[in-house]
Amino acid sequence: MSEDRICVGAIGGAYGVRGELRIKSFCAVAEDIETYSPLTSEDQGQTFHLALIRPIKNGFVARIAEVATKEAADALKGVQLFANRDQLPSLPDDEYYHTDLIGLEVLDTGGTMLGRVKNVLDHGAGDLLEVQRPSSSETVLLPFTLAAVPTVDLGAGRIVADPPDGLF
Repeated sequence: MSEDRICVGAIGGAYGVRGELRIKSFCAVAEDIETYSPLTSEDQGQTFHLALIRPIKNGFVARIAEVATKEAADALKGVQLFANRDQLPSLPDDEYYHTDLIGLEVLDTGGTMLGRVKNVLDHGAGDLLEVQRPSSSETVLLPFTLAAVPTVDLGAGRIVADPPDGLF
């Protein structure tokens, strides 16, 4: 995937029988997904002009101009929606897009390699970095807090972590 594009949501399938869709937004302000329209699929093969209709549990009901039937809406289930990075707001120095953290090396404060960020998880109580250990399929969940992750250096492609005792 290009670094100029960021996943801002996903299509959950049809909502009703008139071509409306269920949309899950990954934006900090969920409604902002509409302002980044037109959105594209991951391979940029499809473009979507999105209009939110109303909120529902875990997302929104939306209409996409290119989708007119329930069957067409169901065919898009699982498609991730991408916006160009230049459409998104600039972040303060201590905030990051999840996509920018994935793949970064994680070192402890002594410089020992702990692994690489495989995923960023948000279960409501704060972000967790899923760190894959070197030469292993084992992963460790590192709290993404200032105490546990004092330094994120996107330019150098690394994170300096001070994990709680016994985590690694």
